[in-house]
Amino acid sequence: MSAEITELSPALLPELLAQAPGIQALRRDIHAHPELCFQEQRTSDLVADQLQRWGIEVHRGLGKTGVVGVIQGRPGPRTIGLRADIDALPVTEQNTFPHASRHPGRMHACGHDGHTAMLLAAAQHLAATRDFDGTVYLVFQPAEEGGGGAREMIRDGLFERFPMEAIFGVHNWPGMAVGQFAIKQGPCFASSNEFEITIVGKGSHAAMPHLGVDPVPIACQLVQAFQTILTRNVRPIDTGVISVTIIEAGVATNVVPDRVTIQGTVRTFTTEVLDLIESRMRQMAEHLCAAHGATAQFSFSRNYPPTINHPAETEFVRAVMGEVVGPANVQEFEPTMGAEDFSFFLQAVPGAYFLIGNGDGAHREGGHGLGPCMLHNPSYDFNDQLIPLGATLWVKLAQRWLSRP
Repeated sequence: MSAEITELSPALLPELLAQAPGIQALRRDIHAHPELCFQEQRTSDLVADQLQRWGIEVHRGLGKTGVVGVIQGRPGPRTIGLRADIDALPVTEQNTFPHASRHPGRMHACGHDGHTAMLLAAAQHLAATRDFDGTVYLVFQPAEEGGGGAREMIRDGLFERFPMEAIFGVHNWPGMAVGQFAIKQGPCFASSNEFEITIVGKGSHAAMPHLGVDPVPIACQLVQAFQTILTRNVRPIDTGVISVTIIEAGVATNVVPDRVTIQGTVRTFTTEVLDLIESRMRQMAEHLCAAHGATAQFSFSRNYPPTINHPAETEFVRAVMGEVVGPANVQEFEPTMGAEDFSFFLQAVPGAYFLIGNGDGAHREGGHGLGPCMLHNPSYDFNDQLIPLGATLWVKLAQRWLSRP
């Protein structure tokens, strides 16, 4: 591994390469003991313990299970925040290697164990050298997977207690080659929103539907009508997603149910498009139900805002990436309709979110399938080759940012 990763990044810090086996062991320990959102007690204990061993000031309890480490360099006013998410997913792992999850129904299927490991590796090096002016804040965030842990850390005073000029975050990306990074200005991840609509009709015997108000065909019409919002209401140069993912109705073949519940997700990059979609969905639900003699109960939850990278910080990261892997290995990635709660941090302070290639899946020692294994897959595993590479980028980002005039 050492020779391969050194060839990919001649700028790799040798100290990070030397400490990689120890950090890899920590990563695999975290992988074997995954914890879901706001339940990351063991993980936060491990993180806090390691930081304290390296002489790093530790603060706990932000966002319930979050951890913040503070590394003071030489006296200076500049500050920077580096973030890693620490939670797992409710997935049963199908890998067979020794560090596979020991807890059925819980798995690090998104690589947050690796994100944590990369930041720990950088923390160890930064604490040992302190070759910078100012302060580095290490943000180990809980509950990215649907819990809004970033929002909760902000509510608990993250930026008041630890004022950061900018904050940066990273995610591994399967299918992108090891040794490559990707970043873009502006919107890169969509907002995440949920809706639930209950169509209330009138139940009846299935052989005598004329005596009731059948909500099932109303639901079918409504699901199809929603797609016309995207094709006839949203401007063609804008984009959005409406996905109905749950439809619940009756329980017997001879009974027309009195209600149907529809649930799903809406994704957009702008508030304007989101406002339009929510408004049109509500109108369609209420008016279509009224036309058939039914009523609609409509709820819409705006969970995560879009992740929008700040221009200056994006170009700063791009330049440092070029130092680490060469400009030819720095890509411009296409926006995705997936969501990321790092967006809350970027609403509060400037910063940028970027990707690091996780390879084609050949690093997996067990499991099933061949070729790339995408995130949230029960056969996924983080590529340990990334630990010294990602940590090198973190270290250089901190040093370059804090040395700016």
